[in-house]
Amino acid sequence: MATATVKHTKQSSEADKSKTPAKKSTAKTSTAKSTGEAKSLTTTDHKKIQKWVEKRGGKPATVKGTESKDETGILRIDFPGYTGKDTLEEISWDDFFAKFDESNLEFLYQEKTADGKESRFSKFVSKK
Repeated sequence: MATATVKHTKQSSEADKSKTPAKKSTAKTSTAKSTGEAKSLTTTDHKKIQKWVEKRGGKPATVKGTESKDETGILRIDFPGYTGKDTLEEISWDDFFAKFDESNLEFLYQEKTADGKESRFSKFVSKK
């Protein structure tokens, strides 16, 4: 009887092993689907960028210490509640967009996170 129990356990283990790849495959598929819902977009439209940023409470900013007399520094968006207080300096939208255009940038952003919440994800990328 002990032999039958051991044999049965082995069969269960082998059956479980054969199911494992299918389970992993299903998990990868569902992960890919939920990641796919957080769609990234790009734009150079100043009004669209400003509207997106302001809707989320953000302000145009530069990294302190990266500006010069004649040039705006590295661009950032400063959102309330983040740690930009000591490292970022607010600038006007006019200065922001002048540097944005001069640097030949696009605004990469998401409207919603994968779980449907409002996203604050954005970054500046070089135009292709």
